[in-house]
Amino acid sequence: MVTAIPLVWQIANMSGWVANNLSAIFENIGTVQDGMRSVDRPRIMGDTPTAKPFVFKAGCIDFDDVSFSYHQQDGTTDEIKHIDHVSITIAPGERVAIVGPSGSGKSTLVSLLLRFFDVNEGRILIDGQDVRDLQQESFRQFIGVVSQDTSLLHRSILDNVRYGRQSATREEVEEALRKARADAFVLDLVDSYGRVGLDAQVGERGIKLSGGQRQRIAIARVFLKNAPILILDEATSALDSVTEQEIQHELDALMAGRTVISIAHRISTIAHFDRIIVMANGQVTEMGNHQQLLQANGHYAELWARQSKPMNR
Repeated sequence: MVTAIPLVWQIANMSGWVANNLSAIFENIGTVQDGMRSVDRPRIMGDTPTAKPFVFKAGCIDFDDVSFSYHQQDGTTDEIKHIDHVSITIAPGERVAIVGPSGSGKSTLVSLLLRFFDVNEGRILIDGQDVRDLQQESFRQFIGVVSQDTSLLHRSILDNVRYGRQSATREEVEEALRKARADAFVLDLVDSYGRVGLDAQVGERGIKLSGGQRQRIAIARVFLKNAPILILDEATSALDSVTEQEIQHELDALMAGRTVISIAHRISTIAHFDRIIVMANGQVTEMGNHQQLLQANGHYAELWARQSKPMNR
């Protein structure tokens, strides 16, 4: 009896441990299956079976009578068009700025160019090649993007910047950070594991960095990628005026000889561009350089007057 009772007690405890672990295993299997259903979804905008690799020639971009609406059901489009019969041709090496009120379709136009969505009508050409007929990775590697809302990976600063060109050396990453005026704060970074500088991790979506710091990392990524086509969507919106002015000189040097599309609300940052396009309600309302648009005395001239007028105290 003395031997049997401890033995039964031990067997009962082991049986409970096995049952608890089996329950945890099946619970984890269910969690993994739920996660895979969320993560392993087919790409909505996948390549077509006949998609061809992109052949870069000069960087000409052509929006040919493009219309688009986010609201689509059963193959039909909503009456509200977020892009309404827009035709814009951007020559190789031309710097073009797009301005207009919020909701006018500026960022949507860029999303269509990158083929995050397909146009409902018309077509978008890069060097005469319709983006719908191209392998997405093949033409996106020639485009550098700085978006207004920058999300970083939960990796080191080095990995986040090198995401623009994974073959880059550590020295090239450091040079890109210097041009983006990000080297100073990167040197002072320390994560919870004691990693410092380029090796410090930034947290999920870069939560350990401020908005301006995340944006400078994104700009450094563009410097490193050195792509022939640049898309700048409010690229310096989260920066203070001093840092913005310093980075703007470097961006101007980077834009030389490249095809550039810049979306901006602060007109002072794009007044020197070759052409400025004014959009409203998904349509192009004005087009020309800074002086031409001021002389036209339209919406652009009104925006310029509001932003250049000193604030009343």
